[in-house]
Amino acid sequence: MTLDTEKTLVDRRWWTLAVVSAAQLLVVLDSTIVNIALPSAQEALAMGDGDRHWAITAYALTFGGLLLIGGRVSGVLGHRRAFLIGLLGFAAASALGGAAEAPGLLFAARALQGVFAALLAPAGLSLLATTFTGRDRGRAFGVFAAVGAAGSAVGLIAGGLLTEYAGWRWCLYVNVPVALLAAAGGGLVPGDRPVGGRGRLDVGGALLSLTGFAALVYGFARAESLGWQSAEVWTLLAGGLALLAAFVLVEARTAAPLLPLRVLRDRGRSAAFVAVTLLFVAIFGFYLFMSFYTQTVLGYSPVRAGLTLIVNALAALAGSMLIAGRSHGRVRPAALILPGLLAAAAGMLLLTRLDAGTSHVFVLYLLPALVLTGLGLGCVLSPTASLATEGMRGHDVGAASAAYNAAQQVGAALGTALLNTVAAAATATVVAASPAAAAVHGYTTALAVGAAILLAAAALTALLLVPGRRRSRPLR
Repeated sequence: MTLDTEKTLVDRRWWTLAVVSAAQLLVVLDSTIVNIALPSAQEALAMGDGDRHWAITAYALTFGGLLLIGGRVSGVLGHRRAFLIGLLGFAAASALGGAAEAPGLLFAARALQGVFAALLAPAGLSLLATTFTGRDRGRAFGVFAAVGAAGSAVGLIAGGLLTEYAGWRWCLYVNVPVALLAAAGGGLVPGDRPVGGRGRLDVGGALLSLTGFAALVYGFARAESLGWQSAEVWTLLAGGLALLAAFVLVEARTAAPLLPLRVLRDRGRSAAFVAVTLLFVAIFGFYLFMSFYTQTVLGYSPVRAGLTLIVNALAALAGSMLIAGRSHGRVRPAALILPGLLAAAAGMLLLTRLDAGTSHVFVLYLLPALVLTGLGLGCVLSPTASLATEGMRGHDVGAASAAYNAAQQVGAALGTALLNTVAAAATATVVAASPAAAAVHGYTTALAVGAAILLAAAALTALLLVPGRRRSRPLR
């Protein structure tokens, strides 16, 4: 190989990172950007209060439910081909949603976005896992994690700006040029060979994973509006767990499983899934309460509330790129993941000291909390993404990538529903207080629960990572 050829391959690797990061931003951003636009969309489309949640839930259901299938399809088609199909499909679905003139069409477009995101997300992570090695792997996953960590906050910021100055439809239209530019750049991504099919398609596993994840995500979403005492909620959650248990049994006996159980047997990979799931439970509740607190208690406009989260996004970038990315290979993953979880927990605990009359609230409370949670998020996402895919080959790369993304989706859905319910219950217990004081009591109670979840995540991750000297090895 000549020096010029080697330099070209190196340049194409970093181009791969840029293209995959742009796609990751789309997937993560669309989990939150529509939240800010929803009131305007509801008014414009005459959407009923009982149906509006489908603009959020339809995306989460198809995205979370189809991720494992998307990981398998990505391996069969080839990760680059699947990645490009996912980008173009996501762009088309976004354009359809932006042009919607009826609630049903918007809901269908959001569901279609989730379908293509379920193909796009594992394909992108698989491309990174198979392209980068050594110290470059740490830098690449640091950038990728930074985009993922900042994406949710960026979604809230962009949603506020676009809704106020361009209209709610641009919260969907904005995806089109980004996806098309990423797809155009995808031609420079190094190609990979499709793994090909091995045996018959795991139809049973596909159906069980789809219905199981969909039932869990929908159950968590319904808990937000119906409360945890609802029989419908518990039926959905119990049914989802039963279906996923059946999925595990089927995968253990199938010759060509959708999710080979060996993917889950490595201690490091299991720790990554535990850490990222519980992190997303807490952090999505944190974003929810930051949005409510700044607008309903401090009186910020939607744009100002969104811009406040820039601090969190910048801290996440620093945690992912400057700390985690540069430390890859020099320290054990536990040395990044555990302090990251503890830093995020400290940020949430700081906010439990708020009350309705707190003075200098931004400097004394919001600023350090946003920095700590952002740094923690960045320090956790980079090493967990690397651990989740380390040593994987063939179909297992797509399966591990899909499982990692599924863990995030389930955590986000559970966190939003669980912590919102905790906040509502705590607010209702406050008697003879102003509405603002009651609301702040609810927020601080829920944030205390979120901090406890992060501390539990740190303890469980330590049990899996610290005693284990094994690292993931290539599967033979």
